[in-house]
Parts: sequence; C-alpha cells; structure tokens
Amino acid sequence: MKYLIKDFEYYLIKERGLSPNTYSAYLSDIREYALFLKRYHQVENPKKIERKHIEGFLKSLKRRVTTKTIARKLASIKSFHHFLLLEKEIDVDYAKPFEAPKQKKTLPKVLAVDEVVALLEAIDRAKPLGLRNVALLELIYGSGLRVSELLSIEIEDIHLNNAYVRVRGKGDKERIVPISDMAVIALRKYIVHGRNALLDPLKKTNVLFLNQKGKGLSRQGFFKVLQKLAEKAGIESACSPHTLRHSFATHLLENGLDLRTLQMLLGHEDISTTQIYTHISQKQIKSVYDRTHPRAKKEEKDEV
Repeated sequence: MKYLIKDFEYYLIKERGLSPNTYSAYLSDIREYALFLKRYHQVENPKKIERKHIEGFLKSLKRRVTTKTIARKLASIKSFHHFLLLEKEIDVDYAKPFEAPKQKKTLPKVLAVDEVVALLEAIDRAKPLGLRNVALLELIYGSGLRVSELLSIEIEDIHLNNAYVRVRGKGDKERIVPISDMAVIALRKYIVHGRNALLDPLKKTNVLFLNQKGKGLSRQGFFKVLQKLAEKAGIESACSPHTLRHSFATHLLENGLDLRTLQMLLGHEDISTTQIYTHISQKQIKSVYDRTHPRAKKEEKDEV
C-alpha cells in the first residue's frame, strides 16, 4: 500500500495541482486509513477493501474528531479510491456513494472598521519592524489575501505604480489583486526604509516580508505580531490574519460590492464559498437596525 500512497502523492501534486498544505493533509489521512485497514481488518490489498471497512473507519473517527475533520478525511479517502480506480488497482469505487456529514455553519469573526484602525494606530512606525507591520496589515486587510498568499509574496510580485500584486493561491493558481492607496504608501515606506534595514546582506532573499533575522516572516510570527497589536489596541475579540481577510470581504459587501467581484478578489473557485459573507452583512445590518430604528423593537405595554 505504501507504494500506491507514493503514487497518489505524485497524482495530487502533478495532476490535481494541490498546494503543499492540502496534499500533505490528504497523505496524512490516507496513511491513517491504511493503518486502520491493516490493524483492524488485515487488509493491505486495495482490491479487498469493502464498503464495511470504510464505514468502520468513519465510525472510529466519530468518537474522537469533529465533523469538519471527518468531512476532510472522507474527501481524502474518496480522492484516493478514485485514483485507485483510475489506476485499475480496484474494480469498484466503494467510497463514491459516501456523503460528508452535515456541518454546522459558523459565521467567521470580523472586526469593525474602527478596530482595524485601532490595530494600525497601535504600531510603532519609528522602527523597521513597525513599517513592516503597517505594510502587512494594510495589504492583508486592503486586498483580502490569505496569510499563505501574503507571506509568499516576493519583491517582483509587487507593482506599486500600477497598484496591484500577483499572488499564488490554492493549487498554486495565480491571480492579480488590486492594492489600496494606503497599502501602496505603506509598502513604499517599508521597502525603502524598513526592508533594507532587516535584510541580511549575506542571506539575500526575494521574499517581501522579513523577520528581524532577515528571513521570510512565518505564519506563527505574523500571528504573534497580530496578537500583541490586538492586546495593545484593546481588542478583546479573537483576532487572526484570517479575521482581517473576513473583515475585508464583509466591509466591501456592506459598501455595495457585488458578490462575483468579491469572489474574484478572494480567489474562491465556487461562489457558494463567498456567499457566507452575505450572511455576515445581513446579520450586522439587522443588529444596527435593531439598535437605531425607533420602531425596530416592541415597546413593553402595561397589562390592561
């Protein structure tokens, strides 16, 4: 089975074009699945896998992981079985009829506009790291980038005169995203006065955002920066890089941007993924309406 899993890895990378994070998760799921088949059913030949074996694996997951994780693992299994069928390693795809468990939809957290401003105002702009942090926040909030897209940007990807950035999204797909005027200003200051001060002349890199050691800033590093700024700004709600992406999307919809354009900006393949932001906007609109309209809530009347 391990040789088939290795071939499956090649299939995910070369034919499916999945990102490293995604195919790594798929491979981890399939190794767990293969171990279950071997340990509990003595199955190592894929031709001997039956529906009951898949059912048994999914049932074993229910006791220890969330429905979201089960859905992802099932997606990995379905992809693996489809691959086995293509390679004629199995005659019947027993995984195909399985449906992912229904998940409770939760609305992503967003910041108010004044909270985003408070984050930016909490930055000490007198230092190179401060200039970097302003550029980071202005770009991720101003363009709605995923954190992986933001931190993989290289110098040649930024086009400040034309106010756009080329980013590599999921599946290594490229797209062009506009940059806000404030982000252009922040990026110019960072590149000229901040990045050169952080850059290690002996270890030159094309990555745009650097840490204090002159290396590319990591996800964990950016998360820590954001947490410190949120604490300094007095923001009590959860704040992560993804919160800024959600805030970007919600604030644009609230100001009249159409859903299709937002889909392109965010790099969503399916518009149903983008539609969750309409629910956020509607919820916030209702909240504002309830607070401000004189006839929004019933007045308590004395009993007659």
